[in-house]
Amino acid sequence: MNISSEAMNSASAVQRLLDAFNRDLLSGALRPGDRISTEVELSEQFGVSRNTVREAIKILVAMGVLEIRRPVGTFVCEGFSEAMISPMLYGVILGRGDSYDELMDLREIMETGTMLTVIRNATDEEISSLTEPLAALKAACLLKPAQIRELFACDDAFHDAVMNLSHNRVVAKIAQTVRTMTHDMRMESVKMMLQSGRAEELYEAHEKLFRILKARDVEGVYREVRGTYFVPDQSGAL
Repeated sequence: MNISSEAMNSASAVQRLLDAFNRDLLSGALRPGDRISTEVELSEQFGVSRNTVREAIKILVAMGVLEIRRPVGTFVCEGFSEAMISPMLYGVILGRGDSYDELMDLREIMETGTMLTVIRNATDEEISSLTEPLAALKAACLLKPAQIRELFACDDAFHDAVMNLSHNRVVAKIAQTVRTMTHDMRMESVKMMLQSGRAEELYEAHEKLFRILKARDVEGVYREVRGTYFVPDQSGAL
């Protein structure tokens, strides 16, 4: 790939602006809700073109750091934006490699952390609402002949419901991404359990997780997530 020196210089100038914003945010020179300098002022301050300033601002807006309020100006965002987590998630996805063990370690951390967050944040009534996706999962497990995709969808729906009870957008966003990353291995696990006549066991494992959440059994979370998701036989992982 041939990249012109002009393009390289432009990319370098954009990065210089991004680095300056980072420094100002870390030092407190820029705070949530602050209005940043105009394009003209930033262009003069850093000795770059207005196009370069626009590109840097566009990146920071996409990351959820800045927001444009026309015709008032551009401001530092206040509070958490889901867009902020995306760059980190892309880094995880691109750096994951092909290691089964590493992905399973990551999944264990997120499954355990999500359940602990649910225990801390969800009400008794909300946890009881998990009986609905659990019942759908049971029906899919009892279906003859078993439908792998339907069962997998019910499995996903149960975990989506658990994730939503965390009441933590950061946890939910990362947990969802980890589940996306492990989609193929989870699908294969469900397929192998059905083929080996273990559909009822799959349901019972989820029912046990529900009981742990309902009892707010923190020790049970550590014990059962490891025992039901990460057994030595990979075909038994849920």
